[in-house]
Amino acid sequence: MRTRDPGLQPERTRLAWRRTTLSGTVVAVLAAKAALHGGATPVSVVAAALCCAVWTAFLRLAHVRIRALAATSRPRALTPPSAAAAALCTVALAVCGAFLVL
Repeated sequence: MRTRDPGLQPERTRLAWRRTTLSGTVVAVLAAKAALHGGATPVSVVAAALCCAVWTAFLRLAHVRIRALAATSRPRALTPPSAAAAALCTVALAVCGAFLVL
């Protein structure tokens, strides 16, 4: 039986999580700026707060995954609930950002 050589895959995956986190950060900052630009309405403030809450949840998910990838050379696969939560956070962040821009 051959042992698996992970190569640089865990490092590439960590970098991908970091890039996605950075993209989410940019969306959250731009959404907050759009909500407060030209006078803040209650709806825009709630949308910006929701955007920040989703961003914080995604940061937590990403942090847990990045630490799991760094802990060992053979990390476990991402669980389906974690993958679904990350995808849901990403879509919700995009929807909040789009709502605030329009």
